[in-house]
This record gives sequence, structure tokens and C-alpha cells, in this order.
Amino acid sequence: MELLHSGKVRDVYADGDDLILVASDRISIYDVALPTPIPDKGRLLTALSLWWFEQLADLVPNHVISATDVPAEFAGRAIRCQRLDMVPVECVARGYLTGGGLREYEQTGAVSGVRLPRGLAEASILPEPIFTPSSKAPAGEHDEPITYDDVVAKVGEATAERLRQITLDIYRRGAELAADRGVLIADTKIELGWAPDGTLVLADELLTSDSSRFWPAESYQPGRVQFSYDKQYVRDWATGSGWDKQAPAPDVPDEVVEATRARYVDVYEKLTGNRWE
Repeated sequence: MELLHSGKVRDVYADGDDLILVASDRISIYDVALPTPIPDKGRLLTALSLWWFEQLADLVPNHVISATDVPAEFAGRAIRCQRLDMVPVECVARGYLTGGGLREYEQTGAVSGVRLPRGLAEASILPEPIFTPSSKAPAGEHDEPITYDDVVAKVGEATAERLRQITLDIYRRGAELAADRGVLIADTKIELGWAPDGTLVLADELLTSDSSRFWPAESYQPGRVQFSYDKQYVRDWATGSGWDKQAPAPDVPDEVVEATRARYVDVYEKLTGNRWE
């Protein structure tokens, strides 16, 4: 195998015509990889992605070839994947207003060019899910919100509309399945690529604690910050630490590591119904 790319949290290897996507235990916030790993994170996110790929397979094809035909040293945290020509856009769907979307709304009354009603607050549910794409920034730089028109300029109107529809379809189906299990999906990010035959294919990870915001439905209350099952807990710690969000990042305290792992395990078990061993 040949190492093609070592990213903030994933390593990509070439194995013949296939790719081996390996999820590490590294965690990244504000586009910076932290020096402290979260134990089992790579295995948890791989298992959750595979579960979601199976649940949503009828909506859009995905890049998975095999979850077992991988090198033994990567077992449980790697997927054998199809090679794709990746779309140069981060596809984001939001059903609730929080994070960067809330900050943009407070300044402009819109998110990625989508006008929203007045009077929304932290964690407000949106009238309907919205497509709020972002740029794919080079390594070391931050992704930035872009509008639908920006996506059209990058990939053309037909592809832009297909990206929007796939993203919203995945969000709606995922949010419905999660709600049945007591979990709200506030927002999620997906990545898509073109297969050699021109088909748009779902890639990378899907509806995980790294790519989504997960909240417990039982304690949901708009107007305040929600308990999160995702890496928002680490973001909140980082913000309170005084870190300037530039590399190098500080070490993560043990108690934050343990609490983050517990959240990842909890939402995996709630969503899949499987016990994490």
C-alpha cells in the first residue's frame, strides 16, 4: 500500500485500484488537529458511518467496497473504498440554528444566503432544513460559508441542485431515524464525489459525531446551548481555555477526553441499538 494523504483525522492509502480510508483517534476542531487522541474514536466513527451507509443506501450510492477486506492492523477503523473525483464543496444541511450558522444569522439574518425568519435564537428549529455549503479550504486554512450561487459557479447548476437535494434528503432521513431513537440531529456535513461513470457517490464519513451535531431529544430546549453527543464538548473546552484556534493546539485534559469518548459511545449505542464493546 502507498500512503497518499495523512489528514487531520484520517489517513488514505492506495491499494491497487482501491483506497483504504483509515480513521484515527485524532480529533480536530477549528480545522486544527489536537495533540491528544480520543480512545476508540476511529473505530466508533467507522462503525457508525457503516451503519448509516446501510440505512441510507437507497437514497444515494456510497463509496464502501468492504469493511473487512482491509489490512489487519487497521481492522475496525478502516474501509476499503472506491476512488472518486471529489466535489470541491462541503455539503452541509441544517435543521436547527447553532454554531457558525447562528453567528452568521445574527449578523445578516441569513445563513449561506438563505434568509430566515426574524427572532430565532440558539438551537431554534428551522421552518425547514436548509442547504448551507462551505468551501473546501487548503490544509492549514479554514473552510468558509458559501452560497448556493457560489456552488453553481463551481460545479454548474445541474450538479449544484443535485448536491443540494442529496444533502437535504440524507439529513431528513437521518434526522427522522435518529429522532425515533431519542436523538436530534442539528446539522450535518457530507462529502460527495464522482465515480468514473459520472454517478455522484457519498464518501468519507456519514452522520457521525465528528460530522454532525447530536442532541438528546428529551432535554431539548431552544434558546440555550444544548447538551451535545459530539465534539462540541471539546470546542467548548477549547474556547474556555483561551486558545487562539491556531496551531499548535494545547493538550486536552483527561477529564475532557473521557467525557468526549463517553458521548461518542452513548450516541453510537442510542442510534444503532448495538452495545459498544
